[in-house]
Amino acid sequence: MSSRPLLVGVHGWLLSSKVWRPLEQRWTAGDWSLWCPDLPGFGECSRPAGLRPTLASYGRWLAVQALERAKGAPIVLMGHSLGASVVLHAAHDLQKQTQNQCQGVICIAAGGGIYQPRPFQRLRQAGHWAVRLRPTLPINLGPFQADQRAAQGLLVNSTCRGAVREIPRLVSQLAVPNLWISGRQDQVMEPGYVRHLAGYSPKHSLRIVEGCGHLPMQSHADALHDCLQGWLTDHIDLGRSLVKA
Repeated sequence: MSSRPLLVGVHGWLLSSKVWRPLEQRWTAGDWSLWCPDLPGFGECSRPAGLRPTLASYGRWLAVQALERAKGAPIVLMGHSLGASVVLHAAHDLQKQTQNQCQGVICIAAGGGIYQPRPFQRLRQAGHWAVRLRPTLPINLGPFQADQRAAQGLLVNSTCRGAVREIPRLVSQLAVPNLWISGRQDQVMEPGYVRHLAGYSPKHSLRIVEGCGHLPMQSHADALHDCLQGWLTDHIDLGRSLVKA
C-alpha cells in the first residue's frame, strides 16, 4: 500500500496482470506507484460468487479496489483492450463517489463503440473456441487460466448491443484528461477505431506507437513507458485537492 499517486493497469480479455510485467520492470516514474491486479476470475485471482461477468460489475469491483489501494492519493486508471471498458465503468463510479481522486484515464488498444451484429457474432464464436482450446501452460502473457464463466460471460456481455453503445456515452462523460494509445500495426483494434472512440471526449489525447501491434506493453515497453510518463507529467495536476464528495 502506498500514499503516492496510483496508476492502475488493467489487463485485457483472457490475459492476466503478467501482460504488464515488461512495463513494470521499466517503471521509473518516481512520483507514481504502478499497480497491475488480476481481474477476478483471471490469472491467479478467483472470482467471488457475487461478482457478475459484466463490464459494470467489474467496473464497480475495480473502483472499490483502487480506492482501497490508493488510500486517499490521486488515481489514474489504465486499461488495455477489454480492460479499458472495465476502466471506463470504474471511472464513472469513481467520479460519482469522489470529487477529485480519479484524475485521469488511459485506454490502450481500445476503440469502436459501434455495434456491428455480424462481426461481433464472429468475435463471440472465436472467443468461445479460444476459451475451450486455450493453452494450459504458463507463457509470458500469463497462464490463460481464466474462469470459464468469467471469460465467456465478459465476452458475451461486452459485445451485446447495449454494452457496445454505452461505451461512447461513458467516454463523453469523462470529466478528466484521457489518453488513448494505439499501435500503428494493430490488427485487433485498428487505429481508426481508437481515434473514433477517443473523439467522444473533448479532453482526449491520442498517441500512435509506430511499428507496434496490439500489445505495446510487451513489444514496445520502453516507448509505452516514456509516453505514459510524459502524459502524466503534462496532464495530471498532483496539487489538486482531494475532497470527498
